Amino acid sequence: MKIVITGVSRGLGRALAEELIAGGHSVFGCGRSGEAIFELRMAYPEQRFAVVDVGLDNKVALWAADVLGSYGAPDILINNAALMCRRAPLWEQGDEELTRLLDANVRGTANVIRHFVPAMVAAQRGVIVNLSSSWGRGVAPHVAPYCASKWAIGGLTRALAEELPQGMAAVTLDPGVIDTDMNRGNESGAAGGAGELLRPADWAKLATPFILKLSLIDNGKALTLGE
Repeated sequence: MKIVITGVSRGLGRALAEELIAGGHSVFGCGRSGEAIFELRMAYPEQRFAVVDVGLDNKVALWAADVLGSYGAPDILINNAALMCRRAPLWEQGDEELTRLLDANVRGTANVIRHFVPAMVAAQRGVIVNLSSSWGRGVAPHVAPYCASKWAIGGLTRALAEELPQGMAAVTLDPGVIDTDMNRGNESGAAGGAGELLRPADWAKLATPFILKLSLIDNGKALTLGE
């Protein structure tokens, strides 16, 4: 399969990309870290990795044009790229911090959909997986911007699911709480004890077959890995 993944520089995105490659799939990934993307290019020269900030529409447009022009529409599009806010009450979250998070988490997802999904619609096939969170269905104190962004992803995905032609699907996927840098940097109750949680590489082994089995019957669903 041809699979596009955002946020492959580290964490779940990188682990998922490596697991899919190990399974023989073609991965087209992006991330903001030039160093990490260089490492991936050296490790997997047959794959395509690009330095892209998904919050910048023009950069996403160039990346998508390159991928689609050379390889055609992907079978699966995974919007994984996201930022976590620092822990603080909402009234202490600065405008610049909020804008940066929403640009990555919400606008970034919309940008990627805008430039990749038309080719998938034209082919009348494909699955869009937008990574969500338990905080996209509930809330916690001191992470209001992140909660807002993931609630937005839920609404965006449900609406998208109703717009897609027959044969396609859009879902949200709550990956669970994993031992990632994001969770290690966030000491809230939902992410506490991150060192005792499933590591990204182990999570990817569970997530890969789950994602590969998604089909049109899943369209519009809010899924959680392991349920």
